[in-house]
Amino acid sequence: MTDHILIERPDSAPGVQVIRFNRPEKKNAITRAMYQAMTDALRSADVDPAVRATVLLGSEGCFSAGNDMADFLAFAMGGTMGREVVDFLHALAAHTKPLVSGVDGLAIGVGTTIHLHCDMTVASPRSLFKTPFVDLALVPEAASSLIAPRLMGHQRAFALLVAGEGFSAEEARAAGLIWKVVDAVETEAMEIARHLAAKPPEALRTARELMRGNREEIAGRIDEEAHHFAVRLRSDEARAAFEAFMAKK
Repeated sequence: MTDHILIERPDSAPGVQVIRFNRPEKKNAITRAMYQAMTDALRSADVDPAVRATVLLGSEGCFSAGNDMADFLAFAMGGTMGREVVDFLHALAAHTKPLVSGVDGLAIGVGTTIHLHCDMTVASPRSLFKTPFVDLALVPEAASSLIAPRLMGHQRAFALLVAGEGFSAEEARAAGLIWKVVDAVETEAMEIARHLAAKPPEALRTARELMRGNREEIAGRIDEEAHHFAVRLRSDEARAAFEAFMAKK
C-alpha cells in the first residue's frame, strides 16, 4: 500500500469506504503503486458486506492530473498500457458497490474518465475536466469511447475525448458527466454516500446492476482500447508527442 492513496472508513459514515488521492505536491498524478492500491481497495470492498458505498476523492484544488509521466514514459518504452492501469480500470468497471466521486479543481485524463464509472459525482465550480489523449498521439481509455457517446451524445463526447476540449464543472453537468456542482465537494459526496449506504443493500445492488447493464461489453472495450493504446505508444507520433511534452516541462 502506498501513502499516496489513503483508504478510510470514517466513523461518521458507517458502511462507506473512501479512496483518497494523497499526492498533492504532484497534483495527484497516479503511479503504478497508486493504481495497485486502488485496485486492492475496490476488490476488497466488493467482498466485504460492511462496505456499502465507495467514495473517490482528491485533495483541495486537484482531483488528479492523470498518469504520472515518469511511469507513463516507462509504459511507452515497454509498449504497453501497464498491467496496474488495466487491472484498475477493470476493477473500477466491475465494482459492485455504489461509486460516488467528488472533484475540486483539475481532473485530467483518467482523472476525468474515472467518473464515467461513478453513479453520482459532484464537482466544485472551479473544476476542469480534460482528456488530452489524442494530443499525446494516444486514444481514449477506461471504456470512455463506449460510455461517453452514450452518455452525452457523439459531439460532446468527441469534443472531450478527441478534440481535447476542457469542460467546466457546469459544462460537465450539462453533458451528464457529473450530477451536481457544489461548493462543499467532500461534504456533499460523503452525504450522498451515507444516504446510499443506509438503503437496503440487496435492493440497492440489484437496482444498480439493472441500470448499469452489460458489463462484458464495457470490459471488452477496456481491453480493445488498451490494445490500441499499446500500439499507439510504440508509434513515432507518440514518441514525438512525448518528447515535445517533456521539452515543455
